[in-house]
Amino acid sequence: MTEPPADPAWTIRPLDAAEVDVVGRDLGLARLHQGDGFYLVAWEGTQPVGHCHLALTDPPELQDVEVLPSARRRGVASALVAAAETEARARGAVELHLELSIDDPAAGALYRSRGYADAGLPHRRVKGTIQIRTGPIEVDDELVTWTKSLRQ
Repeated sequence: MTEPPADPAWTIRPLDAAEVDVVGRDLGLARLHQGDGFYLVAWEGTQPVGHCHLALTDPPELQDVEVLPSARRRGVASALVAAAETEARARGAVELHLELSIDDPAAGALYRSRGYADAGLPHRRVKGTIQIRTGPIEVDDELVTWTKSLRQ
């Protein structure tokens, strides 16, 4: 896979504790207190434009990829995924997993373009009220697990 071209207008770095309010206001940080990983944030100047959460589980899992509508179609999500892969690889991971909705073709296209494929695991149904940092939300979704080898 080739890396997306760098966009000099934005940078990606781990979320700093002092930035939580700024990032959370525009993007939300549903997994902030999950306790098993960290957020990577894409910044355009002082404005956060996207983020992803890397859970340092076994194997690591990419979660909560989000890009502001005004920053979409510019490679931000692809660059966030690439940054998460780099972070996972640097920690010795040989593969990275993610779950995505079976009803989200845009996410499927993004992950497929980055080399992810169905892991062959049973789908997982998520239904009911879940608690995130910003409050409760109702969920009714079917998730599939995809994976990518990080061996080079």
